Amino acid sequence: MAKKLIAVVGSTGAQGGGLARAILSDRSGEFAVRALTRDPASNKAKELSQLGAEVVAADVDDVESLKRAFAGSYGAYCVTFYWAHLSPDRELSHAKAMAQAAQHAGLQHVIWSTLEDTRKYVPLDDNRMPTLMGKYKVPHFDAKGQADDYFTELGLPMTFSHASFYWENFLGRGLGPKRTGDGTYALNLPLADKRLSGIAAEDIGKCTLGVFKRRDEFIGKRIGLAGDALTGDQMAAAMSKALGKQIRFNPVPFDVFRGLGFPGAEDLGNMFQFYAEFEPVLLASRDIRLSRSLDPELQSFEQWLKRNASGIPLE
Repeated sequence: MAKKLIAVVGSTGAQGGGLARAILSDRSGEFAVRALTRDPASNKAKELSQLGAEVVAADVDDVESLKRAFAGSYGAYCVTFYWAHLSPDRELSHAKAMAQAAQHAGLQHVIWSTLEDTRKYVPLDDNRMPTLMGKYKVPHFDAKGQADDYFTELGLPMTFSHASFYWENFLGRGLGPKRTGDGTYALNLPLADKRLSGIAAEDIGKCTLGVFKRRDEFIGKRIGLAGDALTGDQMAAAMSKALGKQIRFNPVPFDVFRGLGFPGAEDLGNMFQFYAEFEPVLLASRDIRLSRSLDPELQSFEQWLKRNASGIPLE
């Protein structure tokens, strides 16, 4: 029997790359990978090709290239790349192009990596957090949530998948522990005393493969993926154990974080405020038990640290 071909957008990135590798290493052999990338000559694309993926050139700014790349596929994994350009308008344009290409190809299952439109919880005239770019509260959330409509309006066979905070953010986004004046380290996050749902990026891919395998169960559904849900104190304690350093949690005020000045600081500050103030919503929508049923190897934060702690920079 021929394998079902999955077109994977962002195949050299965190989510798409995790899915591509999960499919390629899956012993059941039910699916094959068509890895979409702007640069098939990149090292990551070559690695996927060597593992057995069909690597094709496609650009999310070019709907015709997506139509060609999706043609003949059984399903597709669609994801956008906000942090590469910091533009909600481009997010919307890319999502629309993917939806149109999926319809053109007549796909049987489309999984869209989305997030909440936070404006449904914090209207633009709500001053508890600033409005950004004139029409967003958390731009990288809101654009994805708004883009859900592109897929639903076309009547596609959809699963909407909400990811959680990547544990990998502690490896290179400046969110790891920082040295303090007394020789200890501080984990500086604007979380107050609330829990944060998180997941290893590779586990998003493994869970997504599980969703493709259980298509009938998840068509028309909205799911959320997580490997753990921890307070800042709990994360700091786990890091202390894994790194052999004294790390304490420092609950940075939201306004202070927004004012740090790096690209996207306001967006992330609003995001963390949304996480904190709507903790019940976020925890209810990210289902650890479901995630583990999709990925029996799902990692807790402690398990992820055992494999990755050495990569956390201590600044």
